[in-house]
Amino acid sequence: MSYLRTQIYLEPDQHRDLLQEAHDEGVSLAELIRRIVRRHIEQKPALRSPKETRRSFVGLGSSGLSDVAERHDEYLGKALRSDTTR
Repeated sequence: MSYLRTQIYLEPDQHRDLLQEAHDEGVSLAELIRRIVRRHIEQKPALRSPKETRRSFVGLGSSGLSDVAERHDEYLGKALRSDTTR
């Protein structure tokens, strides 16, 4: 994998804390920051690629029911009715 060099400015306590965390995890400071940035991007749908966004919907509404494909209209109607009665 190739990387782009980036310079950032941290407050001294941020730098110290991140260095300690990197040491504790056995990774470089750069790797720790890449992991933090990756987690941030994964939590922001607007920053994801369209493919990643589509993939994030898989299993989103896992209900444990085995007949959802056949009875989806019934389940959706039931969910909508219960939502409007709150």
